[in-house]
This record gives sequence, C-alpha cells and structure tokens, in this order.
Amino acid sequence: MRLLIEGLFIKVSGVTTEEDALFAIGLGASAVGFEFGPTPRQISPSVAHDIVRRLPQGAISVGVFRNELPKRIVEIANTLGLTAVQIDGAMTGEQLGYVAERVNTVLRTIPSTSVIDSRTSYSGADYLLIPESDDRDSLVDCLDTFLDETIRTPLIASGGLTSSNVIDVVQNYPVWGVDVRGGVETSPGVKDPVLLGEFIANARWAYENSYVDRHHDDWF
Repeated sequence: MRLLIEGLFIKVSGVTTEEDALFAIGLGASAVGFEFGPTPRQISPSVAHDIVRRLPQGAISVGVFRNELPKRIVEIANTLGLTAVQIDGAMTGEQLGYVAERVNTVLRTIPSTSVIDSRTSYSGADYLLIPESDDRDSLVDCLDTFLDETIRTPLIASGGLTSSNVIDVVQNYPVWGVDVRGGVETSPGVKDPVLLGEFIANARWAYENSYVDRHHDDWF
C-alpha cells in the first residue's frame, strides 16, 4: 500500500531514542526508521514500541530488517503497529510477497549495481531504496537509475546522503523521497541536531526549487 505523502518523503533512519525520533518529526521528517537487525544502530522491539506510541499522528514508523525471517518481520511489524517495513539483505521474491500480503507497506533496498525489474525479484515492494550501502560512492554509481522513467515503482535515494549532497540529488533527479542515516550522526545511532536540521531544510528547499519534472502521478 502506497503512503499518502505531500511533497518530498523524508526518512531518518537508525533512530535509537525517543528524543531523536520526536526531534526529526518535529523538524519536518515524514518518517523515522528503527533497525531491528544486528547493526550498530540496533534497537529492541520493546524500546521501539514505546517510541512509536509517542509519535504524533501522521508520523510514519518504519521497521528495518536485514536477512530476517519473513514471519518474524510480520510479527514485529504488526505487534508494534508499524506503518511500514524495510527489507535489507537477502530475500526471495516469494518471501517478499509473503511479507507484502501481511503488512501495510513494504520498502525494499537494492544495491546500486542491480538491474531493477519490479516484475520479478522486487514484486510486492511499494518503494525501492537505492543504494543499499551507506556511502557516497555507491550513491553516485546509482544516480542515473533515478532518471529511468520505465521504472514504475517509486524510488527513494538512500545511502550516502548528507546535508551537502541532498540538494544536488533532489534538485536534479526525480526521486520520490530521501533516506538519511550516517550523514546526520556524530556516532552510529546518535543524531546530530544541527546536521539533521540542515538535512531536512536542504531537502525540502531542493524539492521546492527542483530542476526536473517529477512523474509521481505515474506511480499511483
């Protein structure tokens, strides 16, 4: 199921505290992401549940899972009342379909080197995040993908974004949204208020002053 978003979708990933979650949403972020897999930003379902309960109405909560069992993804998502799930790592098309049938919205990350064919391995995903790696080189490698008008699934620019390069990406490429993680942190899982504020402000400004036509209506 697609999300009802006006303007640019902005997701802040790797959130580990209630303070960071509420601050991000208060600054204008559309969504916050919680990583349940074995990462430096890992958060327990119980802690995430307490944060989700305190988010303001309309805020989008995303559970991020890497190489997790489909049944476990569905269980956590529905127990916590998450708006969406994000699938990282290995997952077959059949497994992705299983999850998509049982949760509201599915975001799927893909490597920058992948050939996107939404009819096969990414069938069932409502959105695609590119790239999977959180580094600038991977982001540069995949920029041309955002110009491919044959892709019918909304694309979110993900890894490698910072408050500096988000302007170029949003102004020059018709992305549906942006997803930031390490680019606004002082250490894994600890958000820098200044960097976070600059990122959200720059992303919104770039969207309002875009150089490209956006074909968002074609995605629905």
